[in-house]
Amino acid sequence: MSPIGSTVLGYPRIGPRRELKRALEEYWAGEIEAPALRAVARDLRVSTWAELAASGLDSVPSNTFSYYDQVLDTAMLFDAIPQRYRDLGLTGLDTYFAMARGRDSVGALELTKWFDTNYHYLVPELGPDTKFALTGDKPVAEYLEAKSLGVDTRPVLLGPVTFLLLSKGEGRLELIDELLECYAELLGLLAGAGAQWVQLDEPAFVADRTDEELAALRRAYDKLSGLPQRPKLLVAGYFGDFGPALPVLADTAVDGIAVDLVAGPNVAERIPSTLGFRDKTVVAGVVDGRNIWRTDLSAAASRCAQLLGSVGELAVSTSCSLLHVPYDLAAEKSLDPDVAARLAFARQKVDEVVVLGKALKRNDPMLVKELVAAGEAVRKGVEQARRDERVRAEIASLRPEHRRRAPYAERAEVQSGRWGLPPLATTTIGSFPQTGEVRKARADLRAGRLDGAGYADRMRAEIERVIRFQEDIGLDVLVHGEPERNDMVQYFGELLDGFAFTDNGWVQSYGSRCVRPPILHGDVSRAAPMTVEWSTYAQSLTTKPVKGMLTGPVTILAWSFVRDDQPLGVTADQVALALREEIADLAAAGIGIIQVDEPALRELLPLRAEDRKAYLDWAVGSFRLATSGAAAATQIHTHLCYSEFGDVIEAIDGLEADVTTIEAARSKMEVLDDLAAIGYSRGVGPGVYDIHSPRVPSESEMTELLQAAVRAVPAKRVWANPDCGLKTRGYAETEAALRNLVAAAKKVRAHL
Repeated sequence: MSPIGSTVLGYPRIGPRRELKRALEEYWAGEIEAPALRAVARDLRVSTWAELAASGLDSVPSNTFSYYDQVLDTAMLFDAIPQRYRDLGLTGLDTYFAMARGRDSVGALELTKWFDTNYHYLVPELGPDTKFALTGDKPVAEYLEAKSLGVDTRPVLLGPVTFLLLSKGEGRLELIDELLECYAELLGLLAGAGAQWVQLDEPAFVADRTDEELAALRRAYDKLSGLPQRPKLLVAGYFGDFGPALPVLADTAVDGIAVDLVAGPNVAERIPSTLGFRDKTVVAGVVDGRNIWRTDLSAAASRCAQLLGSVGELAVSTSCSLLHVPYDLAAEKSLDPDVAARLAFARQKVDEVVVLGKALKRNDPMLVKELVAAGEAVRKGVEQARRDERVRAEIASLRPEHRRRAPYAERAEVQSGRWGLPPLATTTIGSFPQTGEVRKARADLRAGRLDGAGYADRMRAEIERVIRFQEDIGLDVLVHGEPERNDMVQYFGELLDGFAFTDNGWVQSYGSRCVRPPILHGDVSRAAPMTVEWSTYAQSLTTKPVKGMLTGPVTILAWSFVRDDQPLGVTADQVALALREEIADLAAAGIGIIQVDEPALRELLPLRAEDRKAYLDWAVGSFRLATSGAAAATQIHTHLCYSEFGDVIEAIDGLEADVTTIEAARSKMEVLDDLAAIGYSRGVGPGVYDIHSPRVPSESEMTELLQAAVRAVPAKRVWANPDCGLKTRGYAETEAALRNLVAAAKKVRAHL
């Protein structure tokens, strides 16, 4: 049976030119049929296997492709389909998409962040009526598909315990035995098909886990490793340190354990003293799968060397799936060469793994030279990173008062007199649908077919359209719609020093949604106002208040590839200083309501509780540094979405925003209980319209949600708004949904 050797834990799947995104959206629009979609998917799988096999990897993963999400794939594989989706009477593929996106009167499954990344997964719903059964064959079919092409792959499965822990429903772990029977059946089929190794991902165990959950892990792998007919089992943990789960797994008969030595470097020190590793394969994840900086190969090789002699076999890999980085640096033609020299995308990271794998196998002077050269290149790149001494001096001079505003009671009184807004004031989160005309104008500007003045005229026309639209449907606080913004992070990065941008560096966020994260490579500073022109123009068109719209420092970091040569808190404060200057300019120009979005606050939360205080201190501190220069009469809003908020509820309170708008539609207002529990006393806008689904919620649905909101929070502090920005929606559905939102707010307001 072949060793693992050099490998990766997963690979991007949307396509190097976003081929899957386009095919999915054409299928959803009815422009192509299922066979055409499946053909695109097959081409992407085949090209990935061929590329990885040709790269020199010793082991190539399969079953890493997904039409939408790997957690949803697992739910479908084991028939964990809620009855409301079965009742739609759709094909298997359309049932899958209904669970992901909603259909007719049936909403989608809850969507939330995949651990501390910007990838989103669909949350399975489990309950007493759940009856697991192996009803799908995707892992076996894809293994055989690759094998028919001459590539013997390692199928990747979401581990059974992580699947249960990521699901929603009381008594989830009580379903473990039934689920394990299905996994056992699947492993038998994979063994029969010829699979030598199967990878089972259990990243839930790099977070804090109870004794009951650790016992479930042991139960699972005692059973699966004891099967009479099975492939070798590789259990993978990533995004951190396996912690107490490490000796649990080592004490089972699994054949290999993959550990993340980037996010959890101390694991390498614990393995030699942990019983059970002498006869196991350890896959050392020393190439960062989540960031785009080149690996210091000499340091990575030294880390691997710590394990030699302590394990049965040592293999080398990426720290996690390469799903989180772009495909290929070679596709970038306009990056600054000095910045590009510091980078490695998925394809380059595969090459790094291959070099490390060869170095582990043999003592070749040429390989040693290559490792040393890579380390020197990394160090040289850090030394050449952009420095701004003015910003560094400002950071050094910060004092506690730079992060404090006037007391909320004082601010609320002044703001109430200034705005006179009704209870359940209606607003939106910021962006409005980006039409084909808007996208074309941006493309024409980039291509030189449209000059700056012509582009500005088109954006002003779109802003006026958005303002008139909002006035017509009766919203209380308006936005300018952000037609000039390609992305809520990229837009600001392009106007701040210290950022670089790719042409093709797309990364999947969820489903067909892709983002192109900026590269934050040096000190950050603001050269000029970034939003004042557009906001003041919008305000000049209406007597209603128009919100200024900014992206907060934590989210700018979370949704960028961030320099790794200084603490994140320092970089966040640099961004916060630039935003502080922008807020001052907006307020001076007459913009009295300013929203600073922090949807990624929960996303960066460390997975271990012991590490969270340090993170939240700098994350909350950077937001308050950005906003605390605002006068009491300036109303500061923030927005958070699609996360498990309970873990950061006190931090949300600590942001000290006057109004917090927050995702709540899919979770049916659950977050309000968390806010009430900590005595939250400022304005809150629990979303009543799930914008990630194409369906239009009815007035009665929104009314019920708002009624629930005013039962939990005094109505004078409740706002009515969608869950998130409307950029990805169309105008027809947006108008229908927002009219229902306004009508629902008026109905509830009338009965207060």
